[in-house]
Amino acid sequence: MITKGISLRDLAVFISDHCRRSGIEVVLSGGACVSIYTHNKYLSYDLNFVLLSHTTRATIRTAMEPLGFYEDGRYFRHPETPYIVEFLSPPLSVGEEPVREIREIRRAGKVLRLLSPTDCAKDRLAAFYYWDDRQSLGQAVLVCRDTEIDLREVERWSAKEGMKDKFSQFKKALLEKKHPR
Repeated sequence: MITKGISLRDLAVFISDHCRRSGIEVVLSGGACVSIYTHNKYLSYDLNFVLLSHTTRATIRTAMEPLGFYEDGRYFRHPETPYIVEFLSPPLSVGEEPVREIREIRRAGKVLRLLSPTDCAKDRLAAFYYWDDRQSLGQAVLVCRDTEIDLREVERWSAKEGMKDKFSQFKKALLEKKHPR
């Protein structure tokens, strides 16, 4: 049940599990993963679920309405929570590569599937690499400081994306005492 004050994590678990039970396979990505992995050092108010297969908007709407969500443009909103929900088209990827590892969080018999910490960092770095989004760079740094990531994998991926110079900026930011502004 969705109530005022529900945490982002609990809402994500609830929606993810409900979608799965409705035949819609999703994986959480974006800033919500950063919030979860950093224990809310970064606060996100949107939940971006990537669809694992093509699903019609009508199917998603039919699944979300019984939970009390209503469609508002490309988002779904609920009157009891400030969080917005978006469903993104497949494939599940970071940059040009498919995601290799999906993590699961289990709570009260429900399952949330989300990007691994390493892929979460790569997802945030993609926004920094391609759109020069400094906030996303800071989010990647937070994830790396609060969880265990495979830095060699991030470096390999960065080189494959043609972003060795920006990876160097990321490594420098990772070594700083505060996250970049």
